[in-house]
Amino acid sequence: MSRVCEITGKRAMVGNNVSHAMNKTKRKFSVNLVKKRFYIAEEDRWVTLKISTSALKTINKKGIAAVLKDARANGLVK
Repeated sequence: MSRVCEITGKRAMVGNNVSHAMNKTKRKFSVNLVKKRFYIAEEDRWVTLKISTSALKTINKKGIAAVLKDARANGLVK
C-alpha cells in the first residue's frame, strides 16, 4: 500500500536539496502518516485508517463521523 492519507489524499511531494553552493539534487518530502483505529458509533464497528497527522487533528476537532462523511463526498473513502 502506498504512503497516501486515506482521509485527505495527501501524498509525497518532490523538491530539491539546496546546498550552500546552490547545488540542487532531487528529494522527496514524505507525508507524516500514522495507523489509527477509530470506533464509528453509527455503524457500531471499528475501522483502521492510515491517516496524516493533520487529518488526525481534524478528526479530533470535528469527529470521525463528520470527517468520513466529507471524505465519502470527495470520493476518497468508500
